[in-house]
Amino acid sequence: MRHVGWIAGAAATVLVAAGAITYAVADGGDGGNGSGTRAPAADSADAGFARDMAVHHQQAVEMSYIVRDRTKDTEVRRLAYDIAQTQANQRGMLLGWLDLWELPKVSSDAPMTWMGMGDMASGKDGSLMPGMATNTEMKRLGTLDGKQAEVFYLQLMTDHHKGGIHMAEGCVAKCAVGVEKRLAQGMVDAQQSEIKLMADMLKARGAKARD
Repeated sequence: MRHVGWIAGAAATVLVAAGAITYAVADGGDGGNGSGTRAPAADSADAGFARDMAVHHQQAVEMSYIVRDRTKDTEVRRLAYDIAQTQANQRGMLLGWLDLWELPKVSSDAPMTWMGMGDMASGKDGSLMPGMATNTEMKRLGTLDGKQAEVFYLQLMTDHHKGGIHMAEGCVAKCAVGVEKRLAQGMVDAQQSEIKLMADMLKARGAKARD
């Protein structure tokens, strides 16, 4: 019971911290930087990034839960769990900000239009943005087991992270909301580190990232 209490307390701390960040965005949107920025427009980089990255993150969460059930390898399962938890939490924050800004969670514009790159992905077979896996690839991941599942997941997630980093760098350059820019930079840093880790994990399995 002592362990349960500690976990519950830690979870409460995380929720309080997330709530504080969300409130900072809602209350002026400058994250305490004194810029006085108000809620962004629906066609702003801030709103576009929040919408697109929420979609991008959701696929990473789904991919991670698929591989978790396809392998018993502790290292891959740990990585998949970390990615799923981190990106699910970040996705919740992004969608929460859109709610607080009273902005729609979907747009008629093509993904990444806010970056001036609305024609980057065709959306063919479910790949809505660069780095995203196709529906066919997601289905294939669900049919593999063991080492094959591990390698394909690491390859897909490496591509996914590269696309996510590109988008997050776009927010760092174009977003006006201080807290969101810092979250985006945190995504860049964390996912670059995970790409290096996944390269080592692929090498250990006699494989490498896709070209």
